[in-house]
This record gives sequence, C-alpha cells and structure tokens, in this order.
Amino acid sequence: MTKKVINPWLLLITVGLGILLNPLNSSMVSVALTQMQTDFKLTFADASWLISIFYLASATGQPVMGKLSDMFGAKRLFISGLILVVISCILAPFSPNYGFLLGCRALQAIGSSTLFPSGMSMVRELITSKQAQALAVVSIFSSTSAAFGPTIGGLLIAQWHWPSIFIINIPIILVSFIMAITILPKAPEVNFSLKRIDFSGVILFTLTMLGLILFLLSLSESIRWWALALFIGAAIAFVIVENRREEPFMDIQALRRNKNVNLIYLIFISINAVYYNFFLGFPTLLQQVRGYSEEHTGFIMLALAGFSVFVTPFVGRLIDRKGSKLAMVIGAILLSAGTGLLLTYNEASLFIWLIIILAILGVSSGFSNLASQTALYEHVAEEDTGAASGLFQTSRYIGAILSGSFLGMVFTGTLDDSHFHTVAIVSFVVTLFIIIIAFRLPKKRA
Repeated sequence: MTKKVINPWLLLITVGLGILLNPLNSSMVSVALTQMQTDFKLTFADASWLISIFYLASATGQPVMGKLSDMFGAKRLFISGLILVVISCILAPFSPNYGFLLGCRALQAIGSSTLFPSGMSMVRELITSKQAQALAVVSIFSSTSAAFGPTIGGLLIAQWHWPSIFIINIPIILVSFIMAITILPKAPEVNFSLKRIDFSGVILFTLTMLGLILFLLSLSESIRWWALALFIGAAIAFVIVENRREEPFMDIQALRRNKNVNLIYLIFISINAVYYNFFLGFPTLLQQVRGYSEEHTGFIMLALAGFSVFVTPFVGRLIDRKGSKLAMVIGAILLSAGTGLLLTYNEASLFIWLIIILAILGVSSGFSNLASQTALYEHVAEEDTGAASGLFQTSRYIGAILSGSFLGMVFTGTLDDSHFHTVAIVSFVVTLFIIIIAFRLPKKRA
C-alpha cells in the first residue's frame, strides 16, 4: 500500500492530528467571543475580527506554505507548522491587549495552514494504493474537529474561561510532533537558495487575497471600495510578474491550461458558500427564532456534521472503484435536494423533519468534500500537491467568507422564516450551477 512507510495508519494519524488544528481553531473560537468581548472591552464587530483574521491568514497562508512544502520538503514544513501553532497557543492566554491576541490568532492560522498542504503531499506520495480511502481517513479528522469545535469550546470555556481553547491544542501538538519526528520519513536534502523563492509573487498574491477578502467581508456593512481596487491592481500585477518568472510562485500558464483544476476550485468555492450558509445560518435561526439554547443548538447542528463524518469512509471506497466524478455528482444532487427541502421547513414543521434535512445536507457534504479533493489530485502532478492543496483550502475560505457576507446582508434587522427561505432560494440556484459543473468534469483521470 505504501512506498516508504511501514504502517500507513500511523502516517495517517500523524498527519490527521496536525490537520485537525486548523478547522478546530476556526470553529472553537466562535463560542469564546462573548467572554473575549467582555475581557477586552470590545464591540461585537471588533471581537469578530478574531474569526476574520484567522480566515485572512489561512486563505493567504495555505498556498504559500503549500509551495514551500513542495520546494523544501513536506516533513520540514509540517514540523515547522506545529512549532508555530504551539508558540501561538502558549502566548495567547497571556495576551496583554487585544492587538497581541489578534497577532496570536494570525500566527496560529499561518502555522496550521502549513499542515494541510504538507500533510497531503506526504499522504499522496507515500500511500498509492486505495488513496481515496486514505484521504477519507484524514478528512474525518478535519470534519470531526470542525463539527465538535463549538461543543468542545463551550465545555472548556464553561470550566476554565477562554484561554482554555488555546491550551487544549498543546497536548495534541505534542503528540503529533513526537509522531512526526519518529514516523514520517526523512525529507530529501535541499540546496537552499533565496533565488528559488518568488518573494514578489508571494507578496502580490497576499495583497490580492487580502483585498478580495476585505472587500467580501465589507459587503454586509460599509463597502470597502479601496479593498476592491487593491484586489484588482494586485491581481493584474501578480499575473504579469508570474508570467515573467522562470520559477514562479504560481504557474499561471499551467493553471490556465488545466481547465479541470479551475472547475474543481470553482465547484469547491460554490459548495462551501452553500454549506456555510446553513452551518452559520442555522444556529442563528434556531436560537433567535426557534428559542433553542446554545447547548441544544450545538447538539442539533451535530446532525449536519455527524452524517458527513459517517458517510466519508463509504465515499472513499466508491471513489477508489468508480472515480471522483460519480461521487461529485451525487454530492451535488443531494446538496440541491436538501437545500430545496429547506423551503418546506417553517415554524410548524416537526423536529424530525429538521433532522432529516440536516442529515441530507450532511451526507452531501461527505460526498462533495472528499470528491472535490480526490478530483483535484487526479489532475495535478504529485510534485505540485502542496501548492494545489493550499489553493484548495483557500477556495474553502473564500466560500465561507462569501457565505458570511451574504448572511450579513440577509439577516440585517428582524430574522424570521422568510429571511431564511431567501437564503435557501439563493443557495438552491447555486446548487444547480454546481450540478452543471460537476457533470462537465471528465470521468477518468487526465
């Protein structure tokens, strides 16, 4: 099953423990905002930057760290990422002010952004047989941590206040670090040269993503037109600079030629925009309109993520036998069906009907996430896995941010069933677009 490791399960557990840190910390902080807001005397808008800064740093950091992983060795970057995360988690509880805490969150995001692309590079290189099933195992680590993040965070904060959501990372990191040192194969020797690093490309890409995300985040408030101008200007400069370099940070010409990869990124952005409409919107509806407590809401939302985790191993086996396209189409159809059924959900609906709808959406997520990931690797060379994985994760964050901006516009003022049905209608239209693109993907590997 493997080329260089004796026990693939130990490899998957090692990588999985590192990869879970990013989704765990992106979701766990949501229940800590109230305490942080009180302790640092912040408005809710100020406190929400603890989430936004993580999105910003992750969206820009994933492709950069992925490229460095391809250049200097996945194991080196994986271990470096663990070190950055543990430093941020040690410093954050002692933050003297809010600015320092934001810096710790940014460092945490950058460090954890290193782990996914470098981890995926090692899995893809070292596990060649039944690779989709191996990726399904890693996906379970990521999905489970994201699903249980708010629940874990709520339990920790109730007992030990907000610093505990940082401290809980330390034992996980130590275990992953020891396993990475002892289990992961030695990285190849690298002749380090600063000339190999496309600093101008990295800076321009960072500015491009910064402008785009700041503009998207402002859509529900006062629109930042300067951010849109920054995005357009930096994007044009980025394309010009990268086309002129012999070893660019991002091969624009190759990306332009590989239309299937572009379709996969577009599908993944759209899938996450729809998914986060419900992952973020449902808790608000359940608490503000249905009157559920935070605890009950958390358990209800587990249906969405729980079914996604449950179905993932079966999706892995299906992809190994039939390829990614079938799973992608099934996931898109289920997402459209679940979204359409939301239009039938209202105040008079039975509780079990809500759980059924959430279950359908959860199963669709299990199909779509893994199928998107394996479809990407079907069309990307092995040596480019890190950079491609980084852009894949950036697509996830762009979708999440689009969702957050959209919900901010729709949920302004009074929230009721009609507002939520508006979200469902727009999401349903997007799912039809996803189905069309999914059918356009080739059946077999390029």
